Amino acid sequence: MERFILDTNLFFNMESGLQLGQKTEEVIVSLTHLMQSLKSQKKAEFLMPPRVVEEMLGFFEDREQPFLKTFLSQITIKSPAIDALQIPAAVFQTFVEENRTRSYRGLNIAEEEIVKAGRLLLGKSDLGKKEFEMTVGPIIKNFRERYRTATRFGFIDSLADLDLLLLVKETNGYLVSTDEGVIRWGRIIGLKEMAAAVFAQKLANLQAKVG
Repeated sequence: MERFILDTNLFFNMESGLQLGQKTEEVIVSLTHLMQSLKSQKKAEFLMPPRVVEEMLGFFEDREQPFLKTFLSQITIKSPAIDALQIPAAVFQTFVEENRTRSYRGLNIAEEEIVKAGRLLLGKSDLGKKEFEMTVGPIIKNFRERYRTATRFGFIDSLADLDLLLLVKETNGYLVSTDEGVIRWGRIIGLKEMAAAVFAQKLANLQAKVG
């Protein structure tokens, strides 16, 4: 039996090549039908950690919609057994070193943007609140974008991400995600992965497989 551990972004990234629908609801409904068929044939199991489920449901105003309940009825919701898992020390070394590098990069960006703001406000001590906000607004926006890219892009930055990776390792299943940071760290740890662009075809092939 194949195991697939699903990430939140799979249902919201319409540019992933998943080809199960044009909208999130269509994707979830289509995937649910495939899951129902494969689970009834005992060919596949689909898992999500609780934090990832909460993250996914947080995108919906109404969590009680029937299509969501039907979808979750096909999902094995499981936390990783963190006390039983072993991760190579080399992975932690890589994580700590990269975290240090990213923090330093973020500090440099902050310094650059502070200098920009200082130069822009030089000699403008009498600005009103609105004019001040309009003046520094673009700098703050640019800082946020640069800082986010420097510290978060290609990195795992939440417990939900970590739970996902640990559950994949525990079950020896396939990581199914479109998050570049999650995918990258899955490779560092040595996990199996399934690209979103071929996920639906993989399920269709399993469905058609005899025996």
